[in-house]
Amino acid sequence: MGYILNDEGKDLLATVKEFCENEVKEQCKEYDVSGEWPKEIYDKAMEMGLGSLEVPEEYGGIGIDKITAAALYEEMAKADAGFFTTIAASNLGYKPVLIAGNEEQKQFASDILLEGGYGAFCLTEPMGGSDPSSCKTTAVKDGDEYVLNGRKCFITNGAIAGFYVVTAATDKTLGNKGISAFLIPAGTPGLSAGNEENKMGIRTSNTTDVVLEDVRVPASAMLGKEGEGFKIAMKTLDMARTFIGVGAVGVAQRCIDEAVAYSKQRVTFGQEIGKFQAIQFMIADMEIKTETARQMAVHSLTLMEQGLPFSKESAIAKCYAGDISVEVALDAIQILGGYGYSREYPVEKLLRDAKIFQIYEGTNQIQRIVISRAVMGKF
Repeated sequence: MGYILNDEGKDLLATVKEFCENEVKEQCKEYDVSGEWPKEIYDKAMEMGLGSLEVPEEYGGIGIDKITAAALYEEMAKADAGFFTTIAASNLGYKPVLIAGNEEQKQFASDILLEGGYGAFCLTEPMGGSDPSSCKTTAVKDGDEYVLNGRKCFITNGAIAGFYVVTAATDKTLGNKGISAFLIPAGTPGLSAGNEENKMGIRTSNTTDVVLEDVRVPASAMLGKEGEGFKIAMKTLDMARTFIGVGAVGVAQRCIDEAVAYSKQRVTFGQEIGKFQAIQFMIADMEIKTETARQMAVHSLTLMEQGLPFSKESAIAKCYAGDISVEVALDAIQILGGYGYSREYPVEKLLRDAKIFQIYEGTNQIQRIVISRAVMGKF
């Protein structure tokens, strides 16, 4: 694994690896078929504190660095991409609070994660997709309160979150400068989970609509200032995209592991197929792509840790890793042949899981826009 960790990080990684191997990897297979949310698996994970890895020490967390967090996230994704998605998306909902929240808001959200709860980031809308500036959800000022109405879609943890960060238009005439962000506790009247998605992959994650019907929140629920919601959301995605790349790397690494194991067992023409150069070269290319993606993520996270610009690098990490995870999964299926196409072996699931990394938290087409603008500037 291409992460340089201190002794504490290595010990934590060993603990997470053991948990994922014993409590997640095989157990999630049945839930991939049923689509049921595996509460008992997540309860164990929350008891271990896996949901609060990104909580800083000043708010009660263990305060690990971003490289260590990435190593742990990769291990989770290797076991099950839906498991990774649930925990990473919970921290996605937490990031805007850390970016723009006041001390009370930060402690509130931190306490929920530390107590085993989840966060949700509510940005995407049914007609918005990759254009979050076309926000239809509204927040109308009413005295010392705001009243929110609208519908968000494809929200990870939508039905299970303890808090929601919701973007809403406070002034539609100002475009993206008229969007604000609100921190809303679960159970607030008018906020509910809508349609649950029956997904192709990451089926052990909960993905729903989030419906807001006359949701009243105090003005103090706003993150930052009025009109700063779009900027907060973009900063959030910049920070989160590298970790999505890490998840994609985890899926690709699992594909390599499965392909190598099979190539040592499968005998044809009198020898293991792993002794054929064609298979060796395929596995070599899979490894080159995966390690390159991993190191791009490490580079992006290093820039973050040092307080240097990282938006372009984060987009590259997410885009490249998302693309190669699909490529590596396809190669794994090819190496396994007919068995790769069968649900008897895990690589068909890995392909279904890999595809989402090209889509969520900004499609790879959007990442290419971000990258090209960073290189060429805006026309």
